[in-house]
Amino acid sequence: MHIAMIKTMTFNDLRKIKDSLPSGSSQRIADKLGISVDTVRNYFGGYNYCDTKTPAGVHIEPGPDGGLVNLDDTGILDTALEMLEEKKA
Repeated sequence: MHIAMIKTMTFNDLRKIKDSLPSGSSQRIADKLGISVDTVRNYFGGYNYCDTKTPAGVHIEPGPDGGLVNLDDTGILDTALEMLEEKKA
């Protein structure tokens, strides 16, 4: 049984992760997870729901430091963090 964990972080921290990724990472994440690249972009703060028809499981609450972000699914975040570790190596 898989139990979904909700992760909370600031929007600015989420954007720092996105901005640290190498070029083409959104497409690599999408390919790895079998999702659309727009879903990945939406996860990191984009608003292109036209192609995906659904939000990316990200809920933003206004506040300091860009507000708080509740992530319903950390799959995209986990993949991005793995890519950053690969970049360091």
